[in-house]
Amino acid sequence: MKPTNHTLDPQRMEELYAILQKRFEKNMHRHPNLNWSDVKSKLDASPEKLWSINEMEITEGEPDVVSIYDNGEIIFIDCSPESPKGRRSLCYDEEALESRKEHKPKDSAINLAKHMGVKILNEQEYAALQSLGQFDAKTSSWLETPSEVREKGGAIFGDFRFGRVFTYHNGAESYYAARAFRAILTL
Repeated sequence: MKPTNHTLDPQRMEELYAILQKRFEKNMHRHPNLNWSDVKSKLDASPEKLWSINEMEITEGEPDVVSIYDNGEIIFIDCSPESPKGRRSLCYDEEALESRKEHKPKDSAINLAKHMGVKILNEQEYAALQSLGQFDAKTSSWLETPSEVREKGGAIFGDFRFGRVFTYHNGAESYYAARAFRAILTL
């Protein structure tokens, strides 16, 4: 899933670092045992991953480091309050996109994630993110769907309503103006 030959020009790299550092320092509750210099060192060593994080940023995902595992990995996840605006109105995957005869969306969540060099959150990662704040109170996000659900034509998504996190199912070919996907990228 790693994009090839994707790098940022030096000016955009510095702009992105400034955005990420400010967000990192403002939201220390998401990563209490990490410091920015360690994150930046990892990013400096992985220009293709920095490109992917830029894709998360320009599609309005507001990526930030989130400590969802106790293994010391540095993980970026979309932390925008609502599902990223630049990735909405997508069906779930290529099979779902091809199954639509009329009114096809512009792309699918899985295709776009692959192009960006990221994965979409699974149910456990989504629940862990939700434990750090309220996300998707007005929108919803496609989630990585178990094969047994996908084989039957379905796909899952999550949101936050009535003070709790919900996971639902939908036809994978469906798409909505208020549904996108949240990306995850491990450095």
